[in-house]
Amino acid sequence: MGPEGKKLLNIIVLGFGFMFMFTAFQTCGNIEQTIIKSFNSTEFHGSGYTSMAIIYGVFSASNLMAPSVVTVIGPQLSMFISGLLYSGYIAMFIHPLTWSFYTASVLVGVAAAVLWTAQGNVLAINSSDSTIGRNSGIFWSLLQFSLFFGNLYIYCAWHGHVHITDKDRRTVFISLTVISLVGCFLFFLIRKPDPEPLSGSEVTESLLQTESSESSTSSSSHSGLCSRALDAFVKACKMFVTKEMLLLSVSIGYTGLELTFYSGVYGTCIGAMNLFGTDAKSLIGISGICIGVGEILGGGVFGMLNKSNRFGRNPVVLLGLITHFVAFFLIFLNIASDAPLAPEEGTDLQAFIAPSVGVALLCSFLLGLGDSCFNTQLLSIIGFLFRDNSAPAFAVFKFIQSIMAAVAFFYSNYLLLHWQLLILVILGFLGSISFFAVELIAESRRQDSNYGSI
Repeated sequence: MGPEGKKLLNIIVLGFGFMFMFTAFQTCGNIEQTIIKSFNSTEFHGSGYTSMAIIYGVFSASNLMAPSVVTVIGPQLSMFISGLLYSGYIAMFIHPLTWSFYTASVLVGVAAAVLWTAQGNVLAINSSDSTIGRNSGIFWSLLQFSLFFGNLYIYCAWHGHVHITDKDRRTVFISLTVISLVGCFLFFLIRKPDPEPLSGSEVTESLLQTESSESSTSSSSHSGLCSRALDAFVKACKMFVTKEMLLLSVSIGYTGLELTFYSGVYGTCIGAMNLFGTDAKSLIGISGICIGVGEILGGGVFGMLNKSNRFGRNPVVLLGLITHFVAFFLIFLNIASDAPLAPEEGTDLQAFIAPSVGVALLCSFLLGLGDSCFNTQLLSIIGFLFRDNSAPAFAVFKFIQSIMAAVAFFYSNYLLLHWQLLILVILGFLGSISFFAVELIAESRRQDSNYGSI
């Protein structure tokens, strides 16, 4: 297998590893607030929204140190250890306690920062300028299959259930824990890509560097690791204040808000709408499947077919914005305003129209499709603009996204649905405008690079 084939295989393995892990974790996030409402135990007093706010808050703070961890222990081991902590969070629901719930939330926040920074690093080092769009799409599509499989399982397990029993909960979370662990071990199949061919002068320089490294002492090697870790941290801080990243921060922040909405809030809203019938709980699983179908379709069309490189990224982001705005309007009409805050018994408030299962699931699909439009293009443009410093760049990306997700999970405890939708509409519009500005910068750099190669 040639060098490019090995890199593509690494991307596929990376995607499958994340698919298994997030089949478990995203399904967990989608159902945990509903699960918590159904607990028979009076000893547990946790909130799914609060847990997710803690996860994304710690996630955001940990992103600045994540490049140092990935630099020192490498991306492969970083992803494996992080995956074990994700599995621990899921396993906690088998026998939930308030203290273990929130402790696991903190640990997953740290793990998430390291995991996604390592993922961005693996994606970048296995891609070139011509393949970054394709590889981003392949990874994103495989990742989003997690929504399909996990929620299909939830639908089958909970079909016809009005109340989730303790036995139902244990069965689901034991299965999800095993699935997550499978994803962790898949990361060991990723291999270091072959180095690029060197010219004569580069070979001489490489040999000199090798001789120099062989003559260094173990103490200098230790100080070198510390220096690399500190350098990664400094690069992340400097990258945060670059013009391109400051502009992208608005669109990245929007993806954090809508991540919270589709992965936690919307499923809770559907579960609270008793007007959908007695099978409302299983509709959470169907909704997740529809979100996954939208994510997979978007990743395939705009990533694997590499359309973004041919036509530019702006049309894809514009499509994502329009798709989300249509979904938000339909959700506003179809779901009662107090649905995110309703108890397990559901809401008695009326929506603006007679609630429709078809409209609700269409909105799920549109949420997934729009999210894939934004995220595939953000992965592509960051991989292109910051190719030489991919780990710090993706750490900053996740720092911004996660802090906004934490804010959204926090206000989801208090704000009615229409206020949450209004915030999404405003930031979505501003984020699209800022992305268009950065795409102009990227296009200018691409043209300069082409001229330089003539």
